[in-house]
Amino acid sequence: MSSSLRFEVVGEAFKKKAVAFNKPEERPSEFFAKYVFTRQKMYKYLSAEAYQKMCDVMDNGASLDLKTADQVAEGMKKWAMELGVTHCTHWFQPLTEGTAEKHDAFVEHDGKGGMIEEFSGKQLVQQETDASSFPNGGIRSTFEARGYSAWDHASPVFVIGDTLMIPTVFISYTGESLDYKAPLKKAIHAVSKAATDVCHYFDPEVKKVIVNLGWEQEYFLVDEGLYATRPDLLMTGRTLLGHDSAKNQQMDDHYFGSIPSRVAAFMSDLEIQALELGIPCKTRHNEVAPNQFELAPIYEECNLAIDHNMLIMSLMKEVARKHGFRCLLHEKPFAGINGSGKHNNWSLATDNGVLLHGPGKTPQDNLRFVTFIVETLMAVYKHNGLLKASIMSATNAHRLGGHEAPPVIVSSFLGDQLTEILSHLENASDDELITIAGKHEMKLDIPEIPELLIDNTDRNRTSSFAFTGNRFEFRAVGSEANCASAMIALNSAVAEALINFKERVDALIAGGMEKTKAILKIVREDIKTCKPIHFDGNGYSDEWKEEAARRGLDVESSCPLVFDRYLDQSSVDMFAKAHVFTRSELEARNEIKWETYTKKVQIEARIFGDLCMNHIIPVATRYQSTLIDNVHKMQQIFPAEEAARLSAKNVELIRNIAAHSSFITENVEKLIEARKVANQIESEREKAIAYHDTVAPKLEEIRYHVDKLELIVDDELWPLPKYRELLFIR
Repeated sequence: MSSSLRFEVVGEAFKKKAVAFNKPEERPSEFFAKYVFTRQKMYKYLSAEAYQKMCDVMDNGASLDLKTADQVAEGMKKWAMELGVTHCTHWFQPLTEGTAEKHDAFVEHDGKGGMIEEFSGKQLVQQETDASSFPNGGIRSTFEARGYSAWDHASPVFVIGDTLMIPTVFISYTGESLDYKAPLKKAIHAVSKAATDVCHYFDPEVKKVIVNLGWEQEYFLVDEGLYATRPDLLMTGRTLLGHDSAKNQQMDDHYFGSIPSRVAAFMSDLEIQALELGIPCKTRHNEVAPNQFELAPIYEECNLAIDHNMLIMSLMKEVARKHGFRCLLHEKPFAGINGSGKHNNWSLATDNGVLLHGPGKTPQDNLRFVTFIVETLMAVYKHNGLLKASIMSATNAHRLGGHEAPPVIVSSFLGDQLTEILSHLENASDDELITIAGKHEMKLDIPEIPELLIDNTDRNRTSSFAFTGNRFEFRAVGSEANCASAMIALNSAVAEALINFKERVDALIAGGMEKTKAILKIVREDIKTCKPIHFDGNGYSDEWKEEAARRGLDVESSCPLVFDRYLDQSSVDMFAKAHVFTRSELEARNEIKWETYTKKVQIEARIFGDLCMNHIIPVATRYQSTLIDNVHKMQQIFPAEEAARLSAKNVELIRNIAAHSSFITENVEKLIEARKVANQIESEREKAIAYHDTVAPKLEEIRYHVDKLELIVDDELWPLPKYRELLFIR
């Protein structure tokens, strides 16, 4: 790659202006969900009978008969065709981390040599697809290639372009889940049922508990021309080499700063399209790192929120290209500055509007509040290793543990107020309860704690699972991840904790203990039990790593080994009890995780070797030759002693270039050999471990020397856009 191309794209990037786009004349409330088959549209396009049946299906989980499905399909088709739709697809989330779709046209033979538009209930509800090319972890043989997608009634159908998009689950011919949505729905059902049963201690009228999720999507934007001249960004989503820019994020001037005009146009265009698809975008702002930004919606029901996040990530990439950018969702696209996460704000609420993780105004309300806080902590404590495994990946591993990202040890920050409340409850008599009068002014009937006038919740950025007022924020989730992975583990773990809690309380009640005293007794036991998960200090410190190990928390940082937590007997039993995964499904998914890890590191190693040998070494050698030529010419002009003195710096540079180049060349060979050795290993787990232990470290070792060459070689010769150009041209 010629250095002239680098300067050409840098020059073009500086000239780019904000891209014009069509802005609706209506207010957002008027075009919100324009392309979604909402209840309002169902009411218009379905018969009264079909509409009532669909409401029962969506609200109460009733089964959908084929007759009603046909009526719904006909109504959907009529609505969609008015929008210019010609095709439909079952839209699902395979274990590739992305989404998948196969488009079929609304056409059938009419029997008279022509065609008619047709869309049946059978096509809507279930389709058969070839599952042979999707990750399955050996769960089925190649000759058993059939897979089935089935409509998820809880997630509304929507339109993109000329296609009707039908959210679906994806399962194998023998019934195992091959996606994220199927186990997610099972986990949501499990925690909803368990939480509803516990709620009946406090309010017998509760019929259902809803799982809420609000995600915060972080991302980088890079000019498309600069992106195209970085093969590492193009192929892996991150820069495999590149020295720090002299200025990066140390001035704290990007966070919440004025949004650049090109970026603002992108954000506005993205929000409009997202709102039209029913995604309730709320917040947009500059993040801490240069060219890093965040988008966050209003929280939604967990299943729908995850569908919307998968949809928005796809939309972000598409809209970014329209505006001359590339959207980077990799968790750590640039070394030395913040990576990107996707904080998952998770909470439980009853069907009558009570936030179960929010304090109330009566002692009974606050006993309920403390119960759900403590049992959530019990779930996180017992399955802290599994929760870490649910967010771990080859890409997120680069982010965790530095630059404001949560550490690899899962712990929970509660804040002084909640900590004192739990401590008092643990040591108080059974008759003492807590009165909390609201978010801004809390009056506690505990004399040791003064009246509090502020929302005293978490401001510790090193906590991976923090209480933030009326919800928990799972901060370790990676920016390009499917949130379902973390939500499956969390909801299943909380379901188990709540079931266990209720069994113990019921046993005490059956033995004659009064209900409130029974609840308090178990809560107080669990406060003691889950204490090790509570940590309000600096999660980056070495002291915490040692302390966490003493507390029995999972401190493993090797990505392939962290995945083992899925196959711990406690995890297998928990998922089986919640009817989320069988052991064979867990084993299959781990095979996929190990294989994916290996392939990602393998691709990075190949790209990195190519960049070193075909881009960096030739340029370094060329500059070295220029310096050598200069030294020779100095010797011809000046006396030997004077020439040596005048050329001393260049000789030092020649020597340094030789040393760095020699290290790079020798270790790229070792990198290739390490890959060859690892590739001979049959076990996916052992192969992934080999790639983690022998291949991945070499990339960092070699990178150090490449980045040193970047500081030495003439800037006019360097072929790849530098960090200052990637991060500050917008």
